[in-house]
Amino acid sequence: MELKLTQVARASLEELRLDYEDFLRQRGMPQWDMKHPLRQALIDRRCRTADDVAFWVKDVSRSYGQGGPGITLSTLSTHIYPELSANAILVLIAVAGSLLDRQVERLAKDFETQGGFSERLYRVRTAKRKRLK
Repeated sequence: MELKLTQVARASLEELRLDYEDFLRQRGMPQWDMKHPLRQALIDRRCRTADDVAFWVKDVSRSYGQGGPGITLSTLSTHIYPELSANAILVLIAVAGSLLDRQVERLAKDFETQGGFSERLYRVRTAKRKRLK
């Protein structure tokens, strides 16, 4: 059951990933590739909470605002924040997906070696009966 539910969670993350990719594509915003420096900067930051990611987005957007002429607060709010936020979420989804993949592998391996709940319950009951004899 745990294996099945973990796979459901993984599938839900995939749906969410597609939604954020659509968000970026529909607005003509770039999606970061694996080697994008901002993607790596976010990973290197090792954010522990969603608030940490939000602070990172805010910090990076400030550097955009200081980076050139013609960038106004409205430009930041309509272009930079959504782009940074959506890509940051895609990074988090990738990390969470990778962790869930590892968990699924481990659960599958445990199932192979230890069996499912019913099999383990049977072994426990059988061992208890043998001790009582």
